[in-house]
Amino acid sequence: MSIFEQVESEVRSYCRSFPVVFNQARGAELTTEEGRTYIDFLAGAGTLNYGHNHPELREALIEYISSEGITHGLDMMSSAKARFLESFQQYILKPRDMDDFRVMFTGPTGTNAVEAAMKLARKVKGRPTIAAFTNGFHGCSAGALAATGNQHHRGGMGTSLNDVFRLPFDGYLGEGVDTTEYFEKLLEDPSSGLDHPAAVIVETVQGEGGLNAANAQWLRNLEAVCRRHDMLLIVDDIQAGCGRTGHFFSFEEAGIKPDIVTLSKSLSAYGLPFAAVTYRGELDIWTPGEHNGTFRGNNLAFVTAAKAFELFWSDNEFAEEVQQKARHMRAGLEKLIRNHGPSTLKLKGRGLMSGIECPDGDLASDVIREAFDNGLVIETSGAHDQVVKCLVPLTITQAQIDFGLNVLDQAFAKAVAAREKKAS
Repeated sequence: MSIFEQVESEVRSYCRSFPVVFNQARGAELTTEEGRTYIDFLAGAGTLNYGHNHPELREALIEYISSEGITHGLDMMSSAKARFLESFQQYILKPRDMDDFRVMFTGPTGTNAVEAAMKLARKVKGRPTIAAFTNGFHGCSAGALAATGNQHHRGGMGTSLNDVFRLPFDGYLGEGVDTTEYFEKLLEDPSSGLDHPAAVIVETVQGEGGLNAANAQWLRNLEAVCRRHDMLLIVDDIQAGCGRTGHFFSFEEAGIKPDIVTLSKSLSAYGLPFAAVTYRGELDIWTPGEHNGTFRGNNLAFVTAAKAFELFWSDNEFAEEVQQKARHMRAGLEKLIRNHGPSTLKLKGRGLMSGIECPDGDLASDVIREAFDNGLVIETSGAHDQVVKCLVPLTITQAQIDFGLNVLDQAFAKAVAAREKKAS
């Protein structure tokens, strides 16, 4: 029995899919203690958009630590924080006409950012209800979990989860049904039973929910409903943001401007715990210390995040590279679907947040298990774990993408053949 089985909680999950001990990582590669290298199509569940141990980010971090830079300072001012804010404003906010947005440093996880965003929306509007969507995932602390749809995670709370109204996401009721019209109908009917929400929280691509990608027009319609009915629009960009879909923010392609955006995962650019909420300046009605915590901001993450903004977001070159890689990967996934199940498999997602929906979770599980045996780290998502989810580092090479696609091709071939043999 390993030390992990002896001491670590039964709640551990990813290590069950990948039962090896990793000890080194670089770019899109993970290496075990035994020296075997795997290509990483998981990227820390979207936390490592710039790959493992990016050399320039690593050097910036080492230099900062070696100079005895501030490691922890509550929410005090530091040179590292100043550089982060300056870089975020210069390279991210200003080019997107978000000059007036404020930045709030929450606790270091995505669920902390969601809790703060919902709390702020309720404070601003003076109403408790938040509208969220089917298959949404926003975190596992109480408030964020109330907005999360997955019953497996909700069931772990052990108490009631309140003040969230669930709406059907784009496509949930089938093609051709605009669920924002249903939402507006409820808002306009005083007998619908819907208490006027303070805000709507939405992922433009539902990562854990099965790579369900909202149509750009649907997002624009949702924004319009929020404007007409005095509700704030919160975009949870924790997994889909930081370049994952081909732009820094996942909502840019739709041309909308949320009131509040939550960020975490790849915000630090180096896998360091770090989360923030950015929102329109007029919403900044907090009193000092009203939303508090010991770990608000992370000076080490400030360093790597600022460096990443300068390296990757000072112009459009990196975004264009991501978009090109996404086209290549999605074309490969489409070919795989044609080869192994044009009537049963479906392409999901957007950008480098794409995958293949299987008829059920059993087939998807067989595929990722076979893929891991052949050198690929990849996971599933969706209500039934039925989606094989490609969440690659954005810095991955085309050769590494092709390796992963080839492994998946073989894995699907073997899994589909085994299923057909069992059925015959």
